[in-house]
Amino acid sequence: MNSIPSLIAKIEELKRSEISTVIKQRISQFLSLKEKHSKEIFKELCFCILTANFSAERSILIQEKLRDEFLYADKETLAGYLKELGHRYPEKRAEYIVSARKYMDSIKEIIFSIQEREGKRLWLVKNIKGIGYKEASHFLRNIGFLDYAIVDFHIIDLLEREGLINRPKSLTKKKYLQIESVLKEIASQVCLPVGKLDLYLWYMETGKVLK
Repeated sequence: MNSIPSLIAKIEELKRSEISTVIKQRISQFLSLKEKHSKEIFKELCFCILTANFSAERSILIQEKLRDEFLYADKETLAGYLKELGHRYPEKRAEYIVSARKYMDSIKEIIFSIQEREGKRLWLVKNIKGIGYKEASHFLRNIGFLDYAIVDFHIIDLLEREGLINRPKSLTKKKYLQIESVLKEIASQVCLPVGKLDLYLWYMETGKVLK
């Protein structure tokens, strides 16, 4: 990991910049979701379902447009909305969201009752269609559990460019956890939870702070 000092210097510089205030505000929003009703947390799960192989920025716009439609629209209606709003996979994502509704009123209780860190992520991957390791980690981070890394192509591009990883041919569970361990090492050196580190790295790669 010879390039870690170079990356750490860049992160430390950002921590002293104005963008750190924006990131702190975003983290506060994530933590506040812990206090919300299960249905609000479920809507965040729907957002993360939308992001698989699709733009996070465009998924945010869809989430803002649809709001409670995630809770009540039937599959065909929801697919129509997603298609109209430009989602790449409207039918499949509508199917996944409707399927997940059986946990709409219990998702908060379920996730918060699982004490073991990895158990939370595994439950999501096992029980929610359309949720893999990246989406499960994204969801958990966005509802205030900051010790999960979100390994998407932006992060992979950055780590590869810094010489810290070789680009994987596919993102298997084993490879995901290997890359997460690299991110945890960086996070420990800059004194950030890995879920907050993600926002700094995303900003470095895209110039944006999303969620």
